[in-house]
Amino acid sequence: MKDGQRVSTPISRSELVRLAEGQFGEWIKAVVDVSRGVMAVGGDLHADDEATLLGEGSSQRDLWGINLYPLEAGQDWIEFDSLINIRPRDGNLSRGVDDPGTRARIRAVVDSLVADH
Repeated sequence: MKDGQRVSTPISRSELVRLAEGQFGEWIKAVVDVSRGVMAVGGDLHADDEATLLGEGSSQRDLWGINLYPLEAGQDWIEFDSLINIRPRDGNLSRGVDDPGTRARIRAVVDSLVADH
């Protein structure tokens, strides 16, 4: 098990590429806290990134799992797919993020934390 690392200040895409190469190749797992505006990246599982943020005071209802493809351009570089997203009690019935507003909040956090250089 590899713990995720917290990202609260901007990280470059090239750093994400480096982290991805050390794990899954072209992509990396991440969990975003839409309330606190932070994310964790690099855990072996989304649950590892989730645990990193929960240990720092995040609330489960604010955490969403995604995959980042740092070499991709446009909107396709963020994939909304994680087992931690399945939350029937909150109305999210899939591994994706069903609510467009929540997806927009996730994108806003990622955009604020990932520099394009």
